[in-house]
Amino acid sequence: MPVYTITHGTLYRYSQPVVMSHQVLHLEPLATETQECLNFSLDVQPQPLEIFARKDYFGNQVHHLTITEPHQELQITARSQVAVTPFAPRSSTLTCGEARAWLDASTEAAAHHARQFLYPSAAVPNLTMAKEWAERIFPDGRSVLEGVSELAAEIHHRFTFDPSATLPSTPLEEFIQLERGVCQDFAHLSVAILRAAGLAGRYVSGYLLTNPPPGQPRRIGADASHAWAGAYVPGSGWVDFDPTNNSFCDEQHITTARGREYGDISPVRGTVVGGGPQALFLGVTVIPAGEQSQSQSQ
Repeated sequence: MPVYTITHGTLYRYSQPVVMSHQVLHLEPLATETQECLNFSLDVQPQPLEIFARKDYFGNQVHHLTITEPHQELQITARSQVAVTPFAPRSSTLTCGEARAWLDASTEAAAHHARQFLYPSAAVPNLTMAKEWAERIFPDGRSVLEGVSELAAEIHHRFTFDPSATLPSTPLEEFIQLERGVCQDFAHLSVAILRAAGLAGRYVSGYLLTNPPPGQPRRIGADASHAWAGAYVPGSGWVDFDPTNNSFCDEQHITTARGREYGDISPVRGTVVGGGPQALFLGVTVIPAGEQSQSQSQ
């Protein structure tokens, strides 16, 4: 069972003092059927007046911070240790037509849960292009898993990963026109096409283990948070896939939160009083357990 140590650092620098800050964090990895969060800690500077944790509507762990000490820097460091179970092979032959019929008529609790992910949302609107792709990739007689595999491949090959092309606020339509963006955009488009096909699609945030070039040490803080999509397959449950990397998710994917879109589960969001223009710096490191002592000594 792979075990990973994850450090996620967020630094805000403000041009003027902030006198009040409220922050909402989705940084604690989920306990799921395929992973266990062994340890989690938060270090926040300046120290919050108040910090509390709760479960949100989707079952994610959320932390709320209130900071009243005037400051021009806010440093949030989340540290986690997560064990991930190797994924079982995916073998469902359920067709898209059968899945749509189940979502439409089933009275099971699982169907009521999945239906929440059938509808458009602010960042995942109804799009003509999504409908066209959905009709072609998810016909009635095709298995859902075959369609998901083709969807991941088509998005991966058509769109270019470019961290400088889009922002979290960039509309999905603009990403489609640019044909370049980040993992958030790839995931949102996947979800839009699933929903256009009458299938339940969710947005997932987390981390991905990346490997340094052969012979090179792992660069601490060089990674970033990641995002992917999930499709609901009746009888099998959620099947997560990574269109940015054209793959189904495996034990190198660590999940922090699940929702309808990025806005439901953004890693850090908040409101400040004061501050003026700001700069944001992010750094993520995912280290396999066997490398931990070596990386810490570098």
